[in-house]
Amino acid sequence: MRTFKKFVPLLVALLSITTQVHAADVPATFNFTGAGYGHGVGMSQIGAKARATSGESATAILKYYYKNVEVLPVVDTATIRVNIGHALKSATFEAQGVDATLIAYAGETQVGLIAAKKKITLTLAPNLKSIQGFNSSLVTVNWSGGVNPVVSFAGDRYRYGFIQVRVVKGALEVTTSLSLHDEYLLGISEIASNWPSAILEAQTIASRSYALSKMGSIKASCDCNLYAHIADQNFVGFAKEAEPRIGQLWRAAVLRTVVDTSTGLAILSNGKPIQAYFFSSSGGATQTTADAWGGFSAYTQSVPDTASVDVALNPRFASWKASTTQALAAAAFGLPDVVQIEVISRNTAGAVTWVKGISSTGVTQMVRGDTFRSRAKLPSPWFTPVTN
Repeated sequence: MRTFKKFVPLLVALLSITTQVHAADVPATFNFTGAGYGHGVGMSQIGAKARATSGESATAILKYYYKNVEVLPVVDTATIRVNIGHALKSATFEAQGVDATLIAYAGETQVGLIAAKKKITLTLAPNLKSIQGFNSSLVTVNWSGGVNPVVSFAGDRYRYGFIQVRVVKGALEVTTSLSLHDEYLLGISEIASNWPSAILEAQTIASRSYALSKMGSIKASCDCNLYAHIADQNFVGFAKEAEPRIGQLWRAAVLRTVVDTSTGLAILSNGKPIQAYFFSSSGGATQTTADAWGGFSAYTQSVPDTASVDVALNPRFASWKASTTQALAAAAFGLPDVVQIEVISRNTAGAVTWVKGISSTGVTQMVRGDTFRSRAKLPSPWFTPVTN
């Protein structure tokens, strides 16, 4: 018994030393170098801008980045539902403009009408199943009065359509419903409005095609066809066309892609609008959906994209240095910690296809390169770990 009592302090001391060594071996951060910004699939916006500057048309640009497609008029009169507020507890709307007011009512008919107000706040009821003050899980908000009234919500402004707030899984989902034909596209904010006209048109056509490809059903998780942010494409409502001096350039470009009152130009593969992926810039060449995510798309291809690695054309992301925290790296691999990150493979475009994480206990886990860059918050899958 005495021998055991003498051994215990020694064991504690050894465990303490082991813990200290283990802590020292687990890096707090990981450093990377790389190039490009975004997933790298489809149209490179920096590359498309360079092509537009050199005189290429919108159609030529799109056919360069998407394989075996046609740019043709399609019927686009559908009403699209866009999620502009996800998993909220409350939502505040304010009418802007002289004499502009809001009304809110339960369901899809004017039941439980609130008197016209400048500002309305809708709050999730304590039962987590309805909206406070309404015996309903759905409230519609409309705005009217004055000249071109708009409603503000969460820092953005909306001019067209109507807004709905619905209770979904104990939270509020806020959507705006408007015409895909032009109203939705007028609010797409993916590139600067003062870029060359051909890239503005190419972006509009790509965005219309992407939206049309999402019109098959309403996603239950967001009560929407698509999100208003990077999960789909960035939509800011009236703020885009209302930009001082340059907003009208975007509006004009959008309207140039409108063929008539019921059709607009879209990218078609086998007669159907494609899910037209696009991104900011690459590491020198685009990659396919199979390379990035493992799923085959007939219209994606890998093509040279040298403008993306030209510092003069892409000063922020022609090359970059970035870091990620231990917590993000561990979560990216689903490991308790990470002591080493190794690139296992790259595709012909140079992007990482598989990357491996090694834990302090020797457990390894591999994830796709684009999955890792997204989880670790790196600019692109064109990355290289910096070894100390």
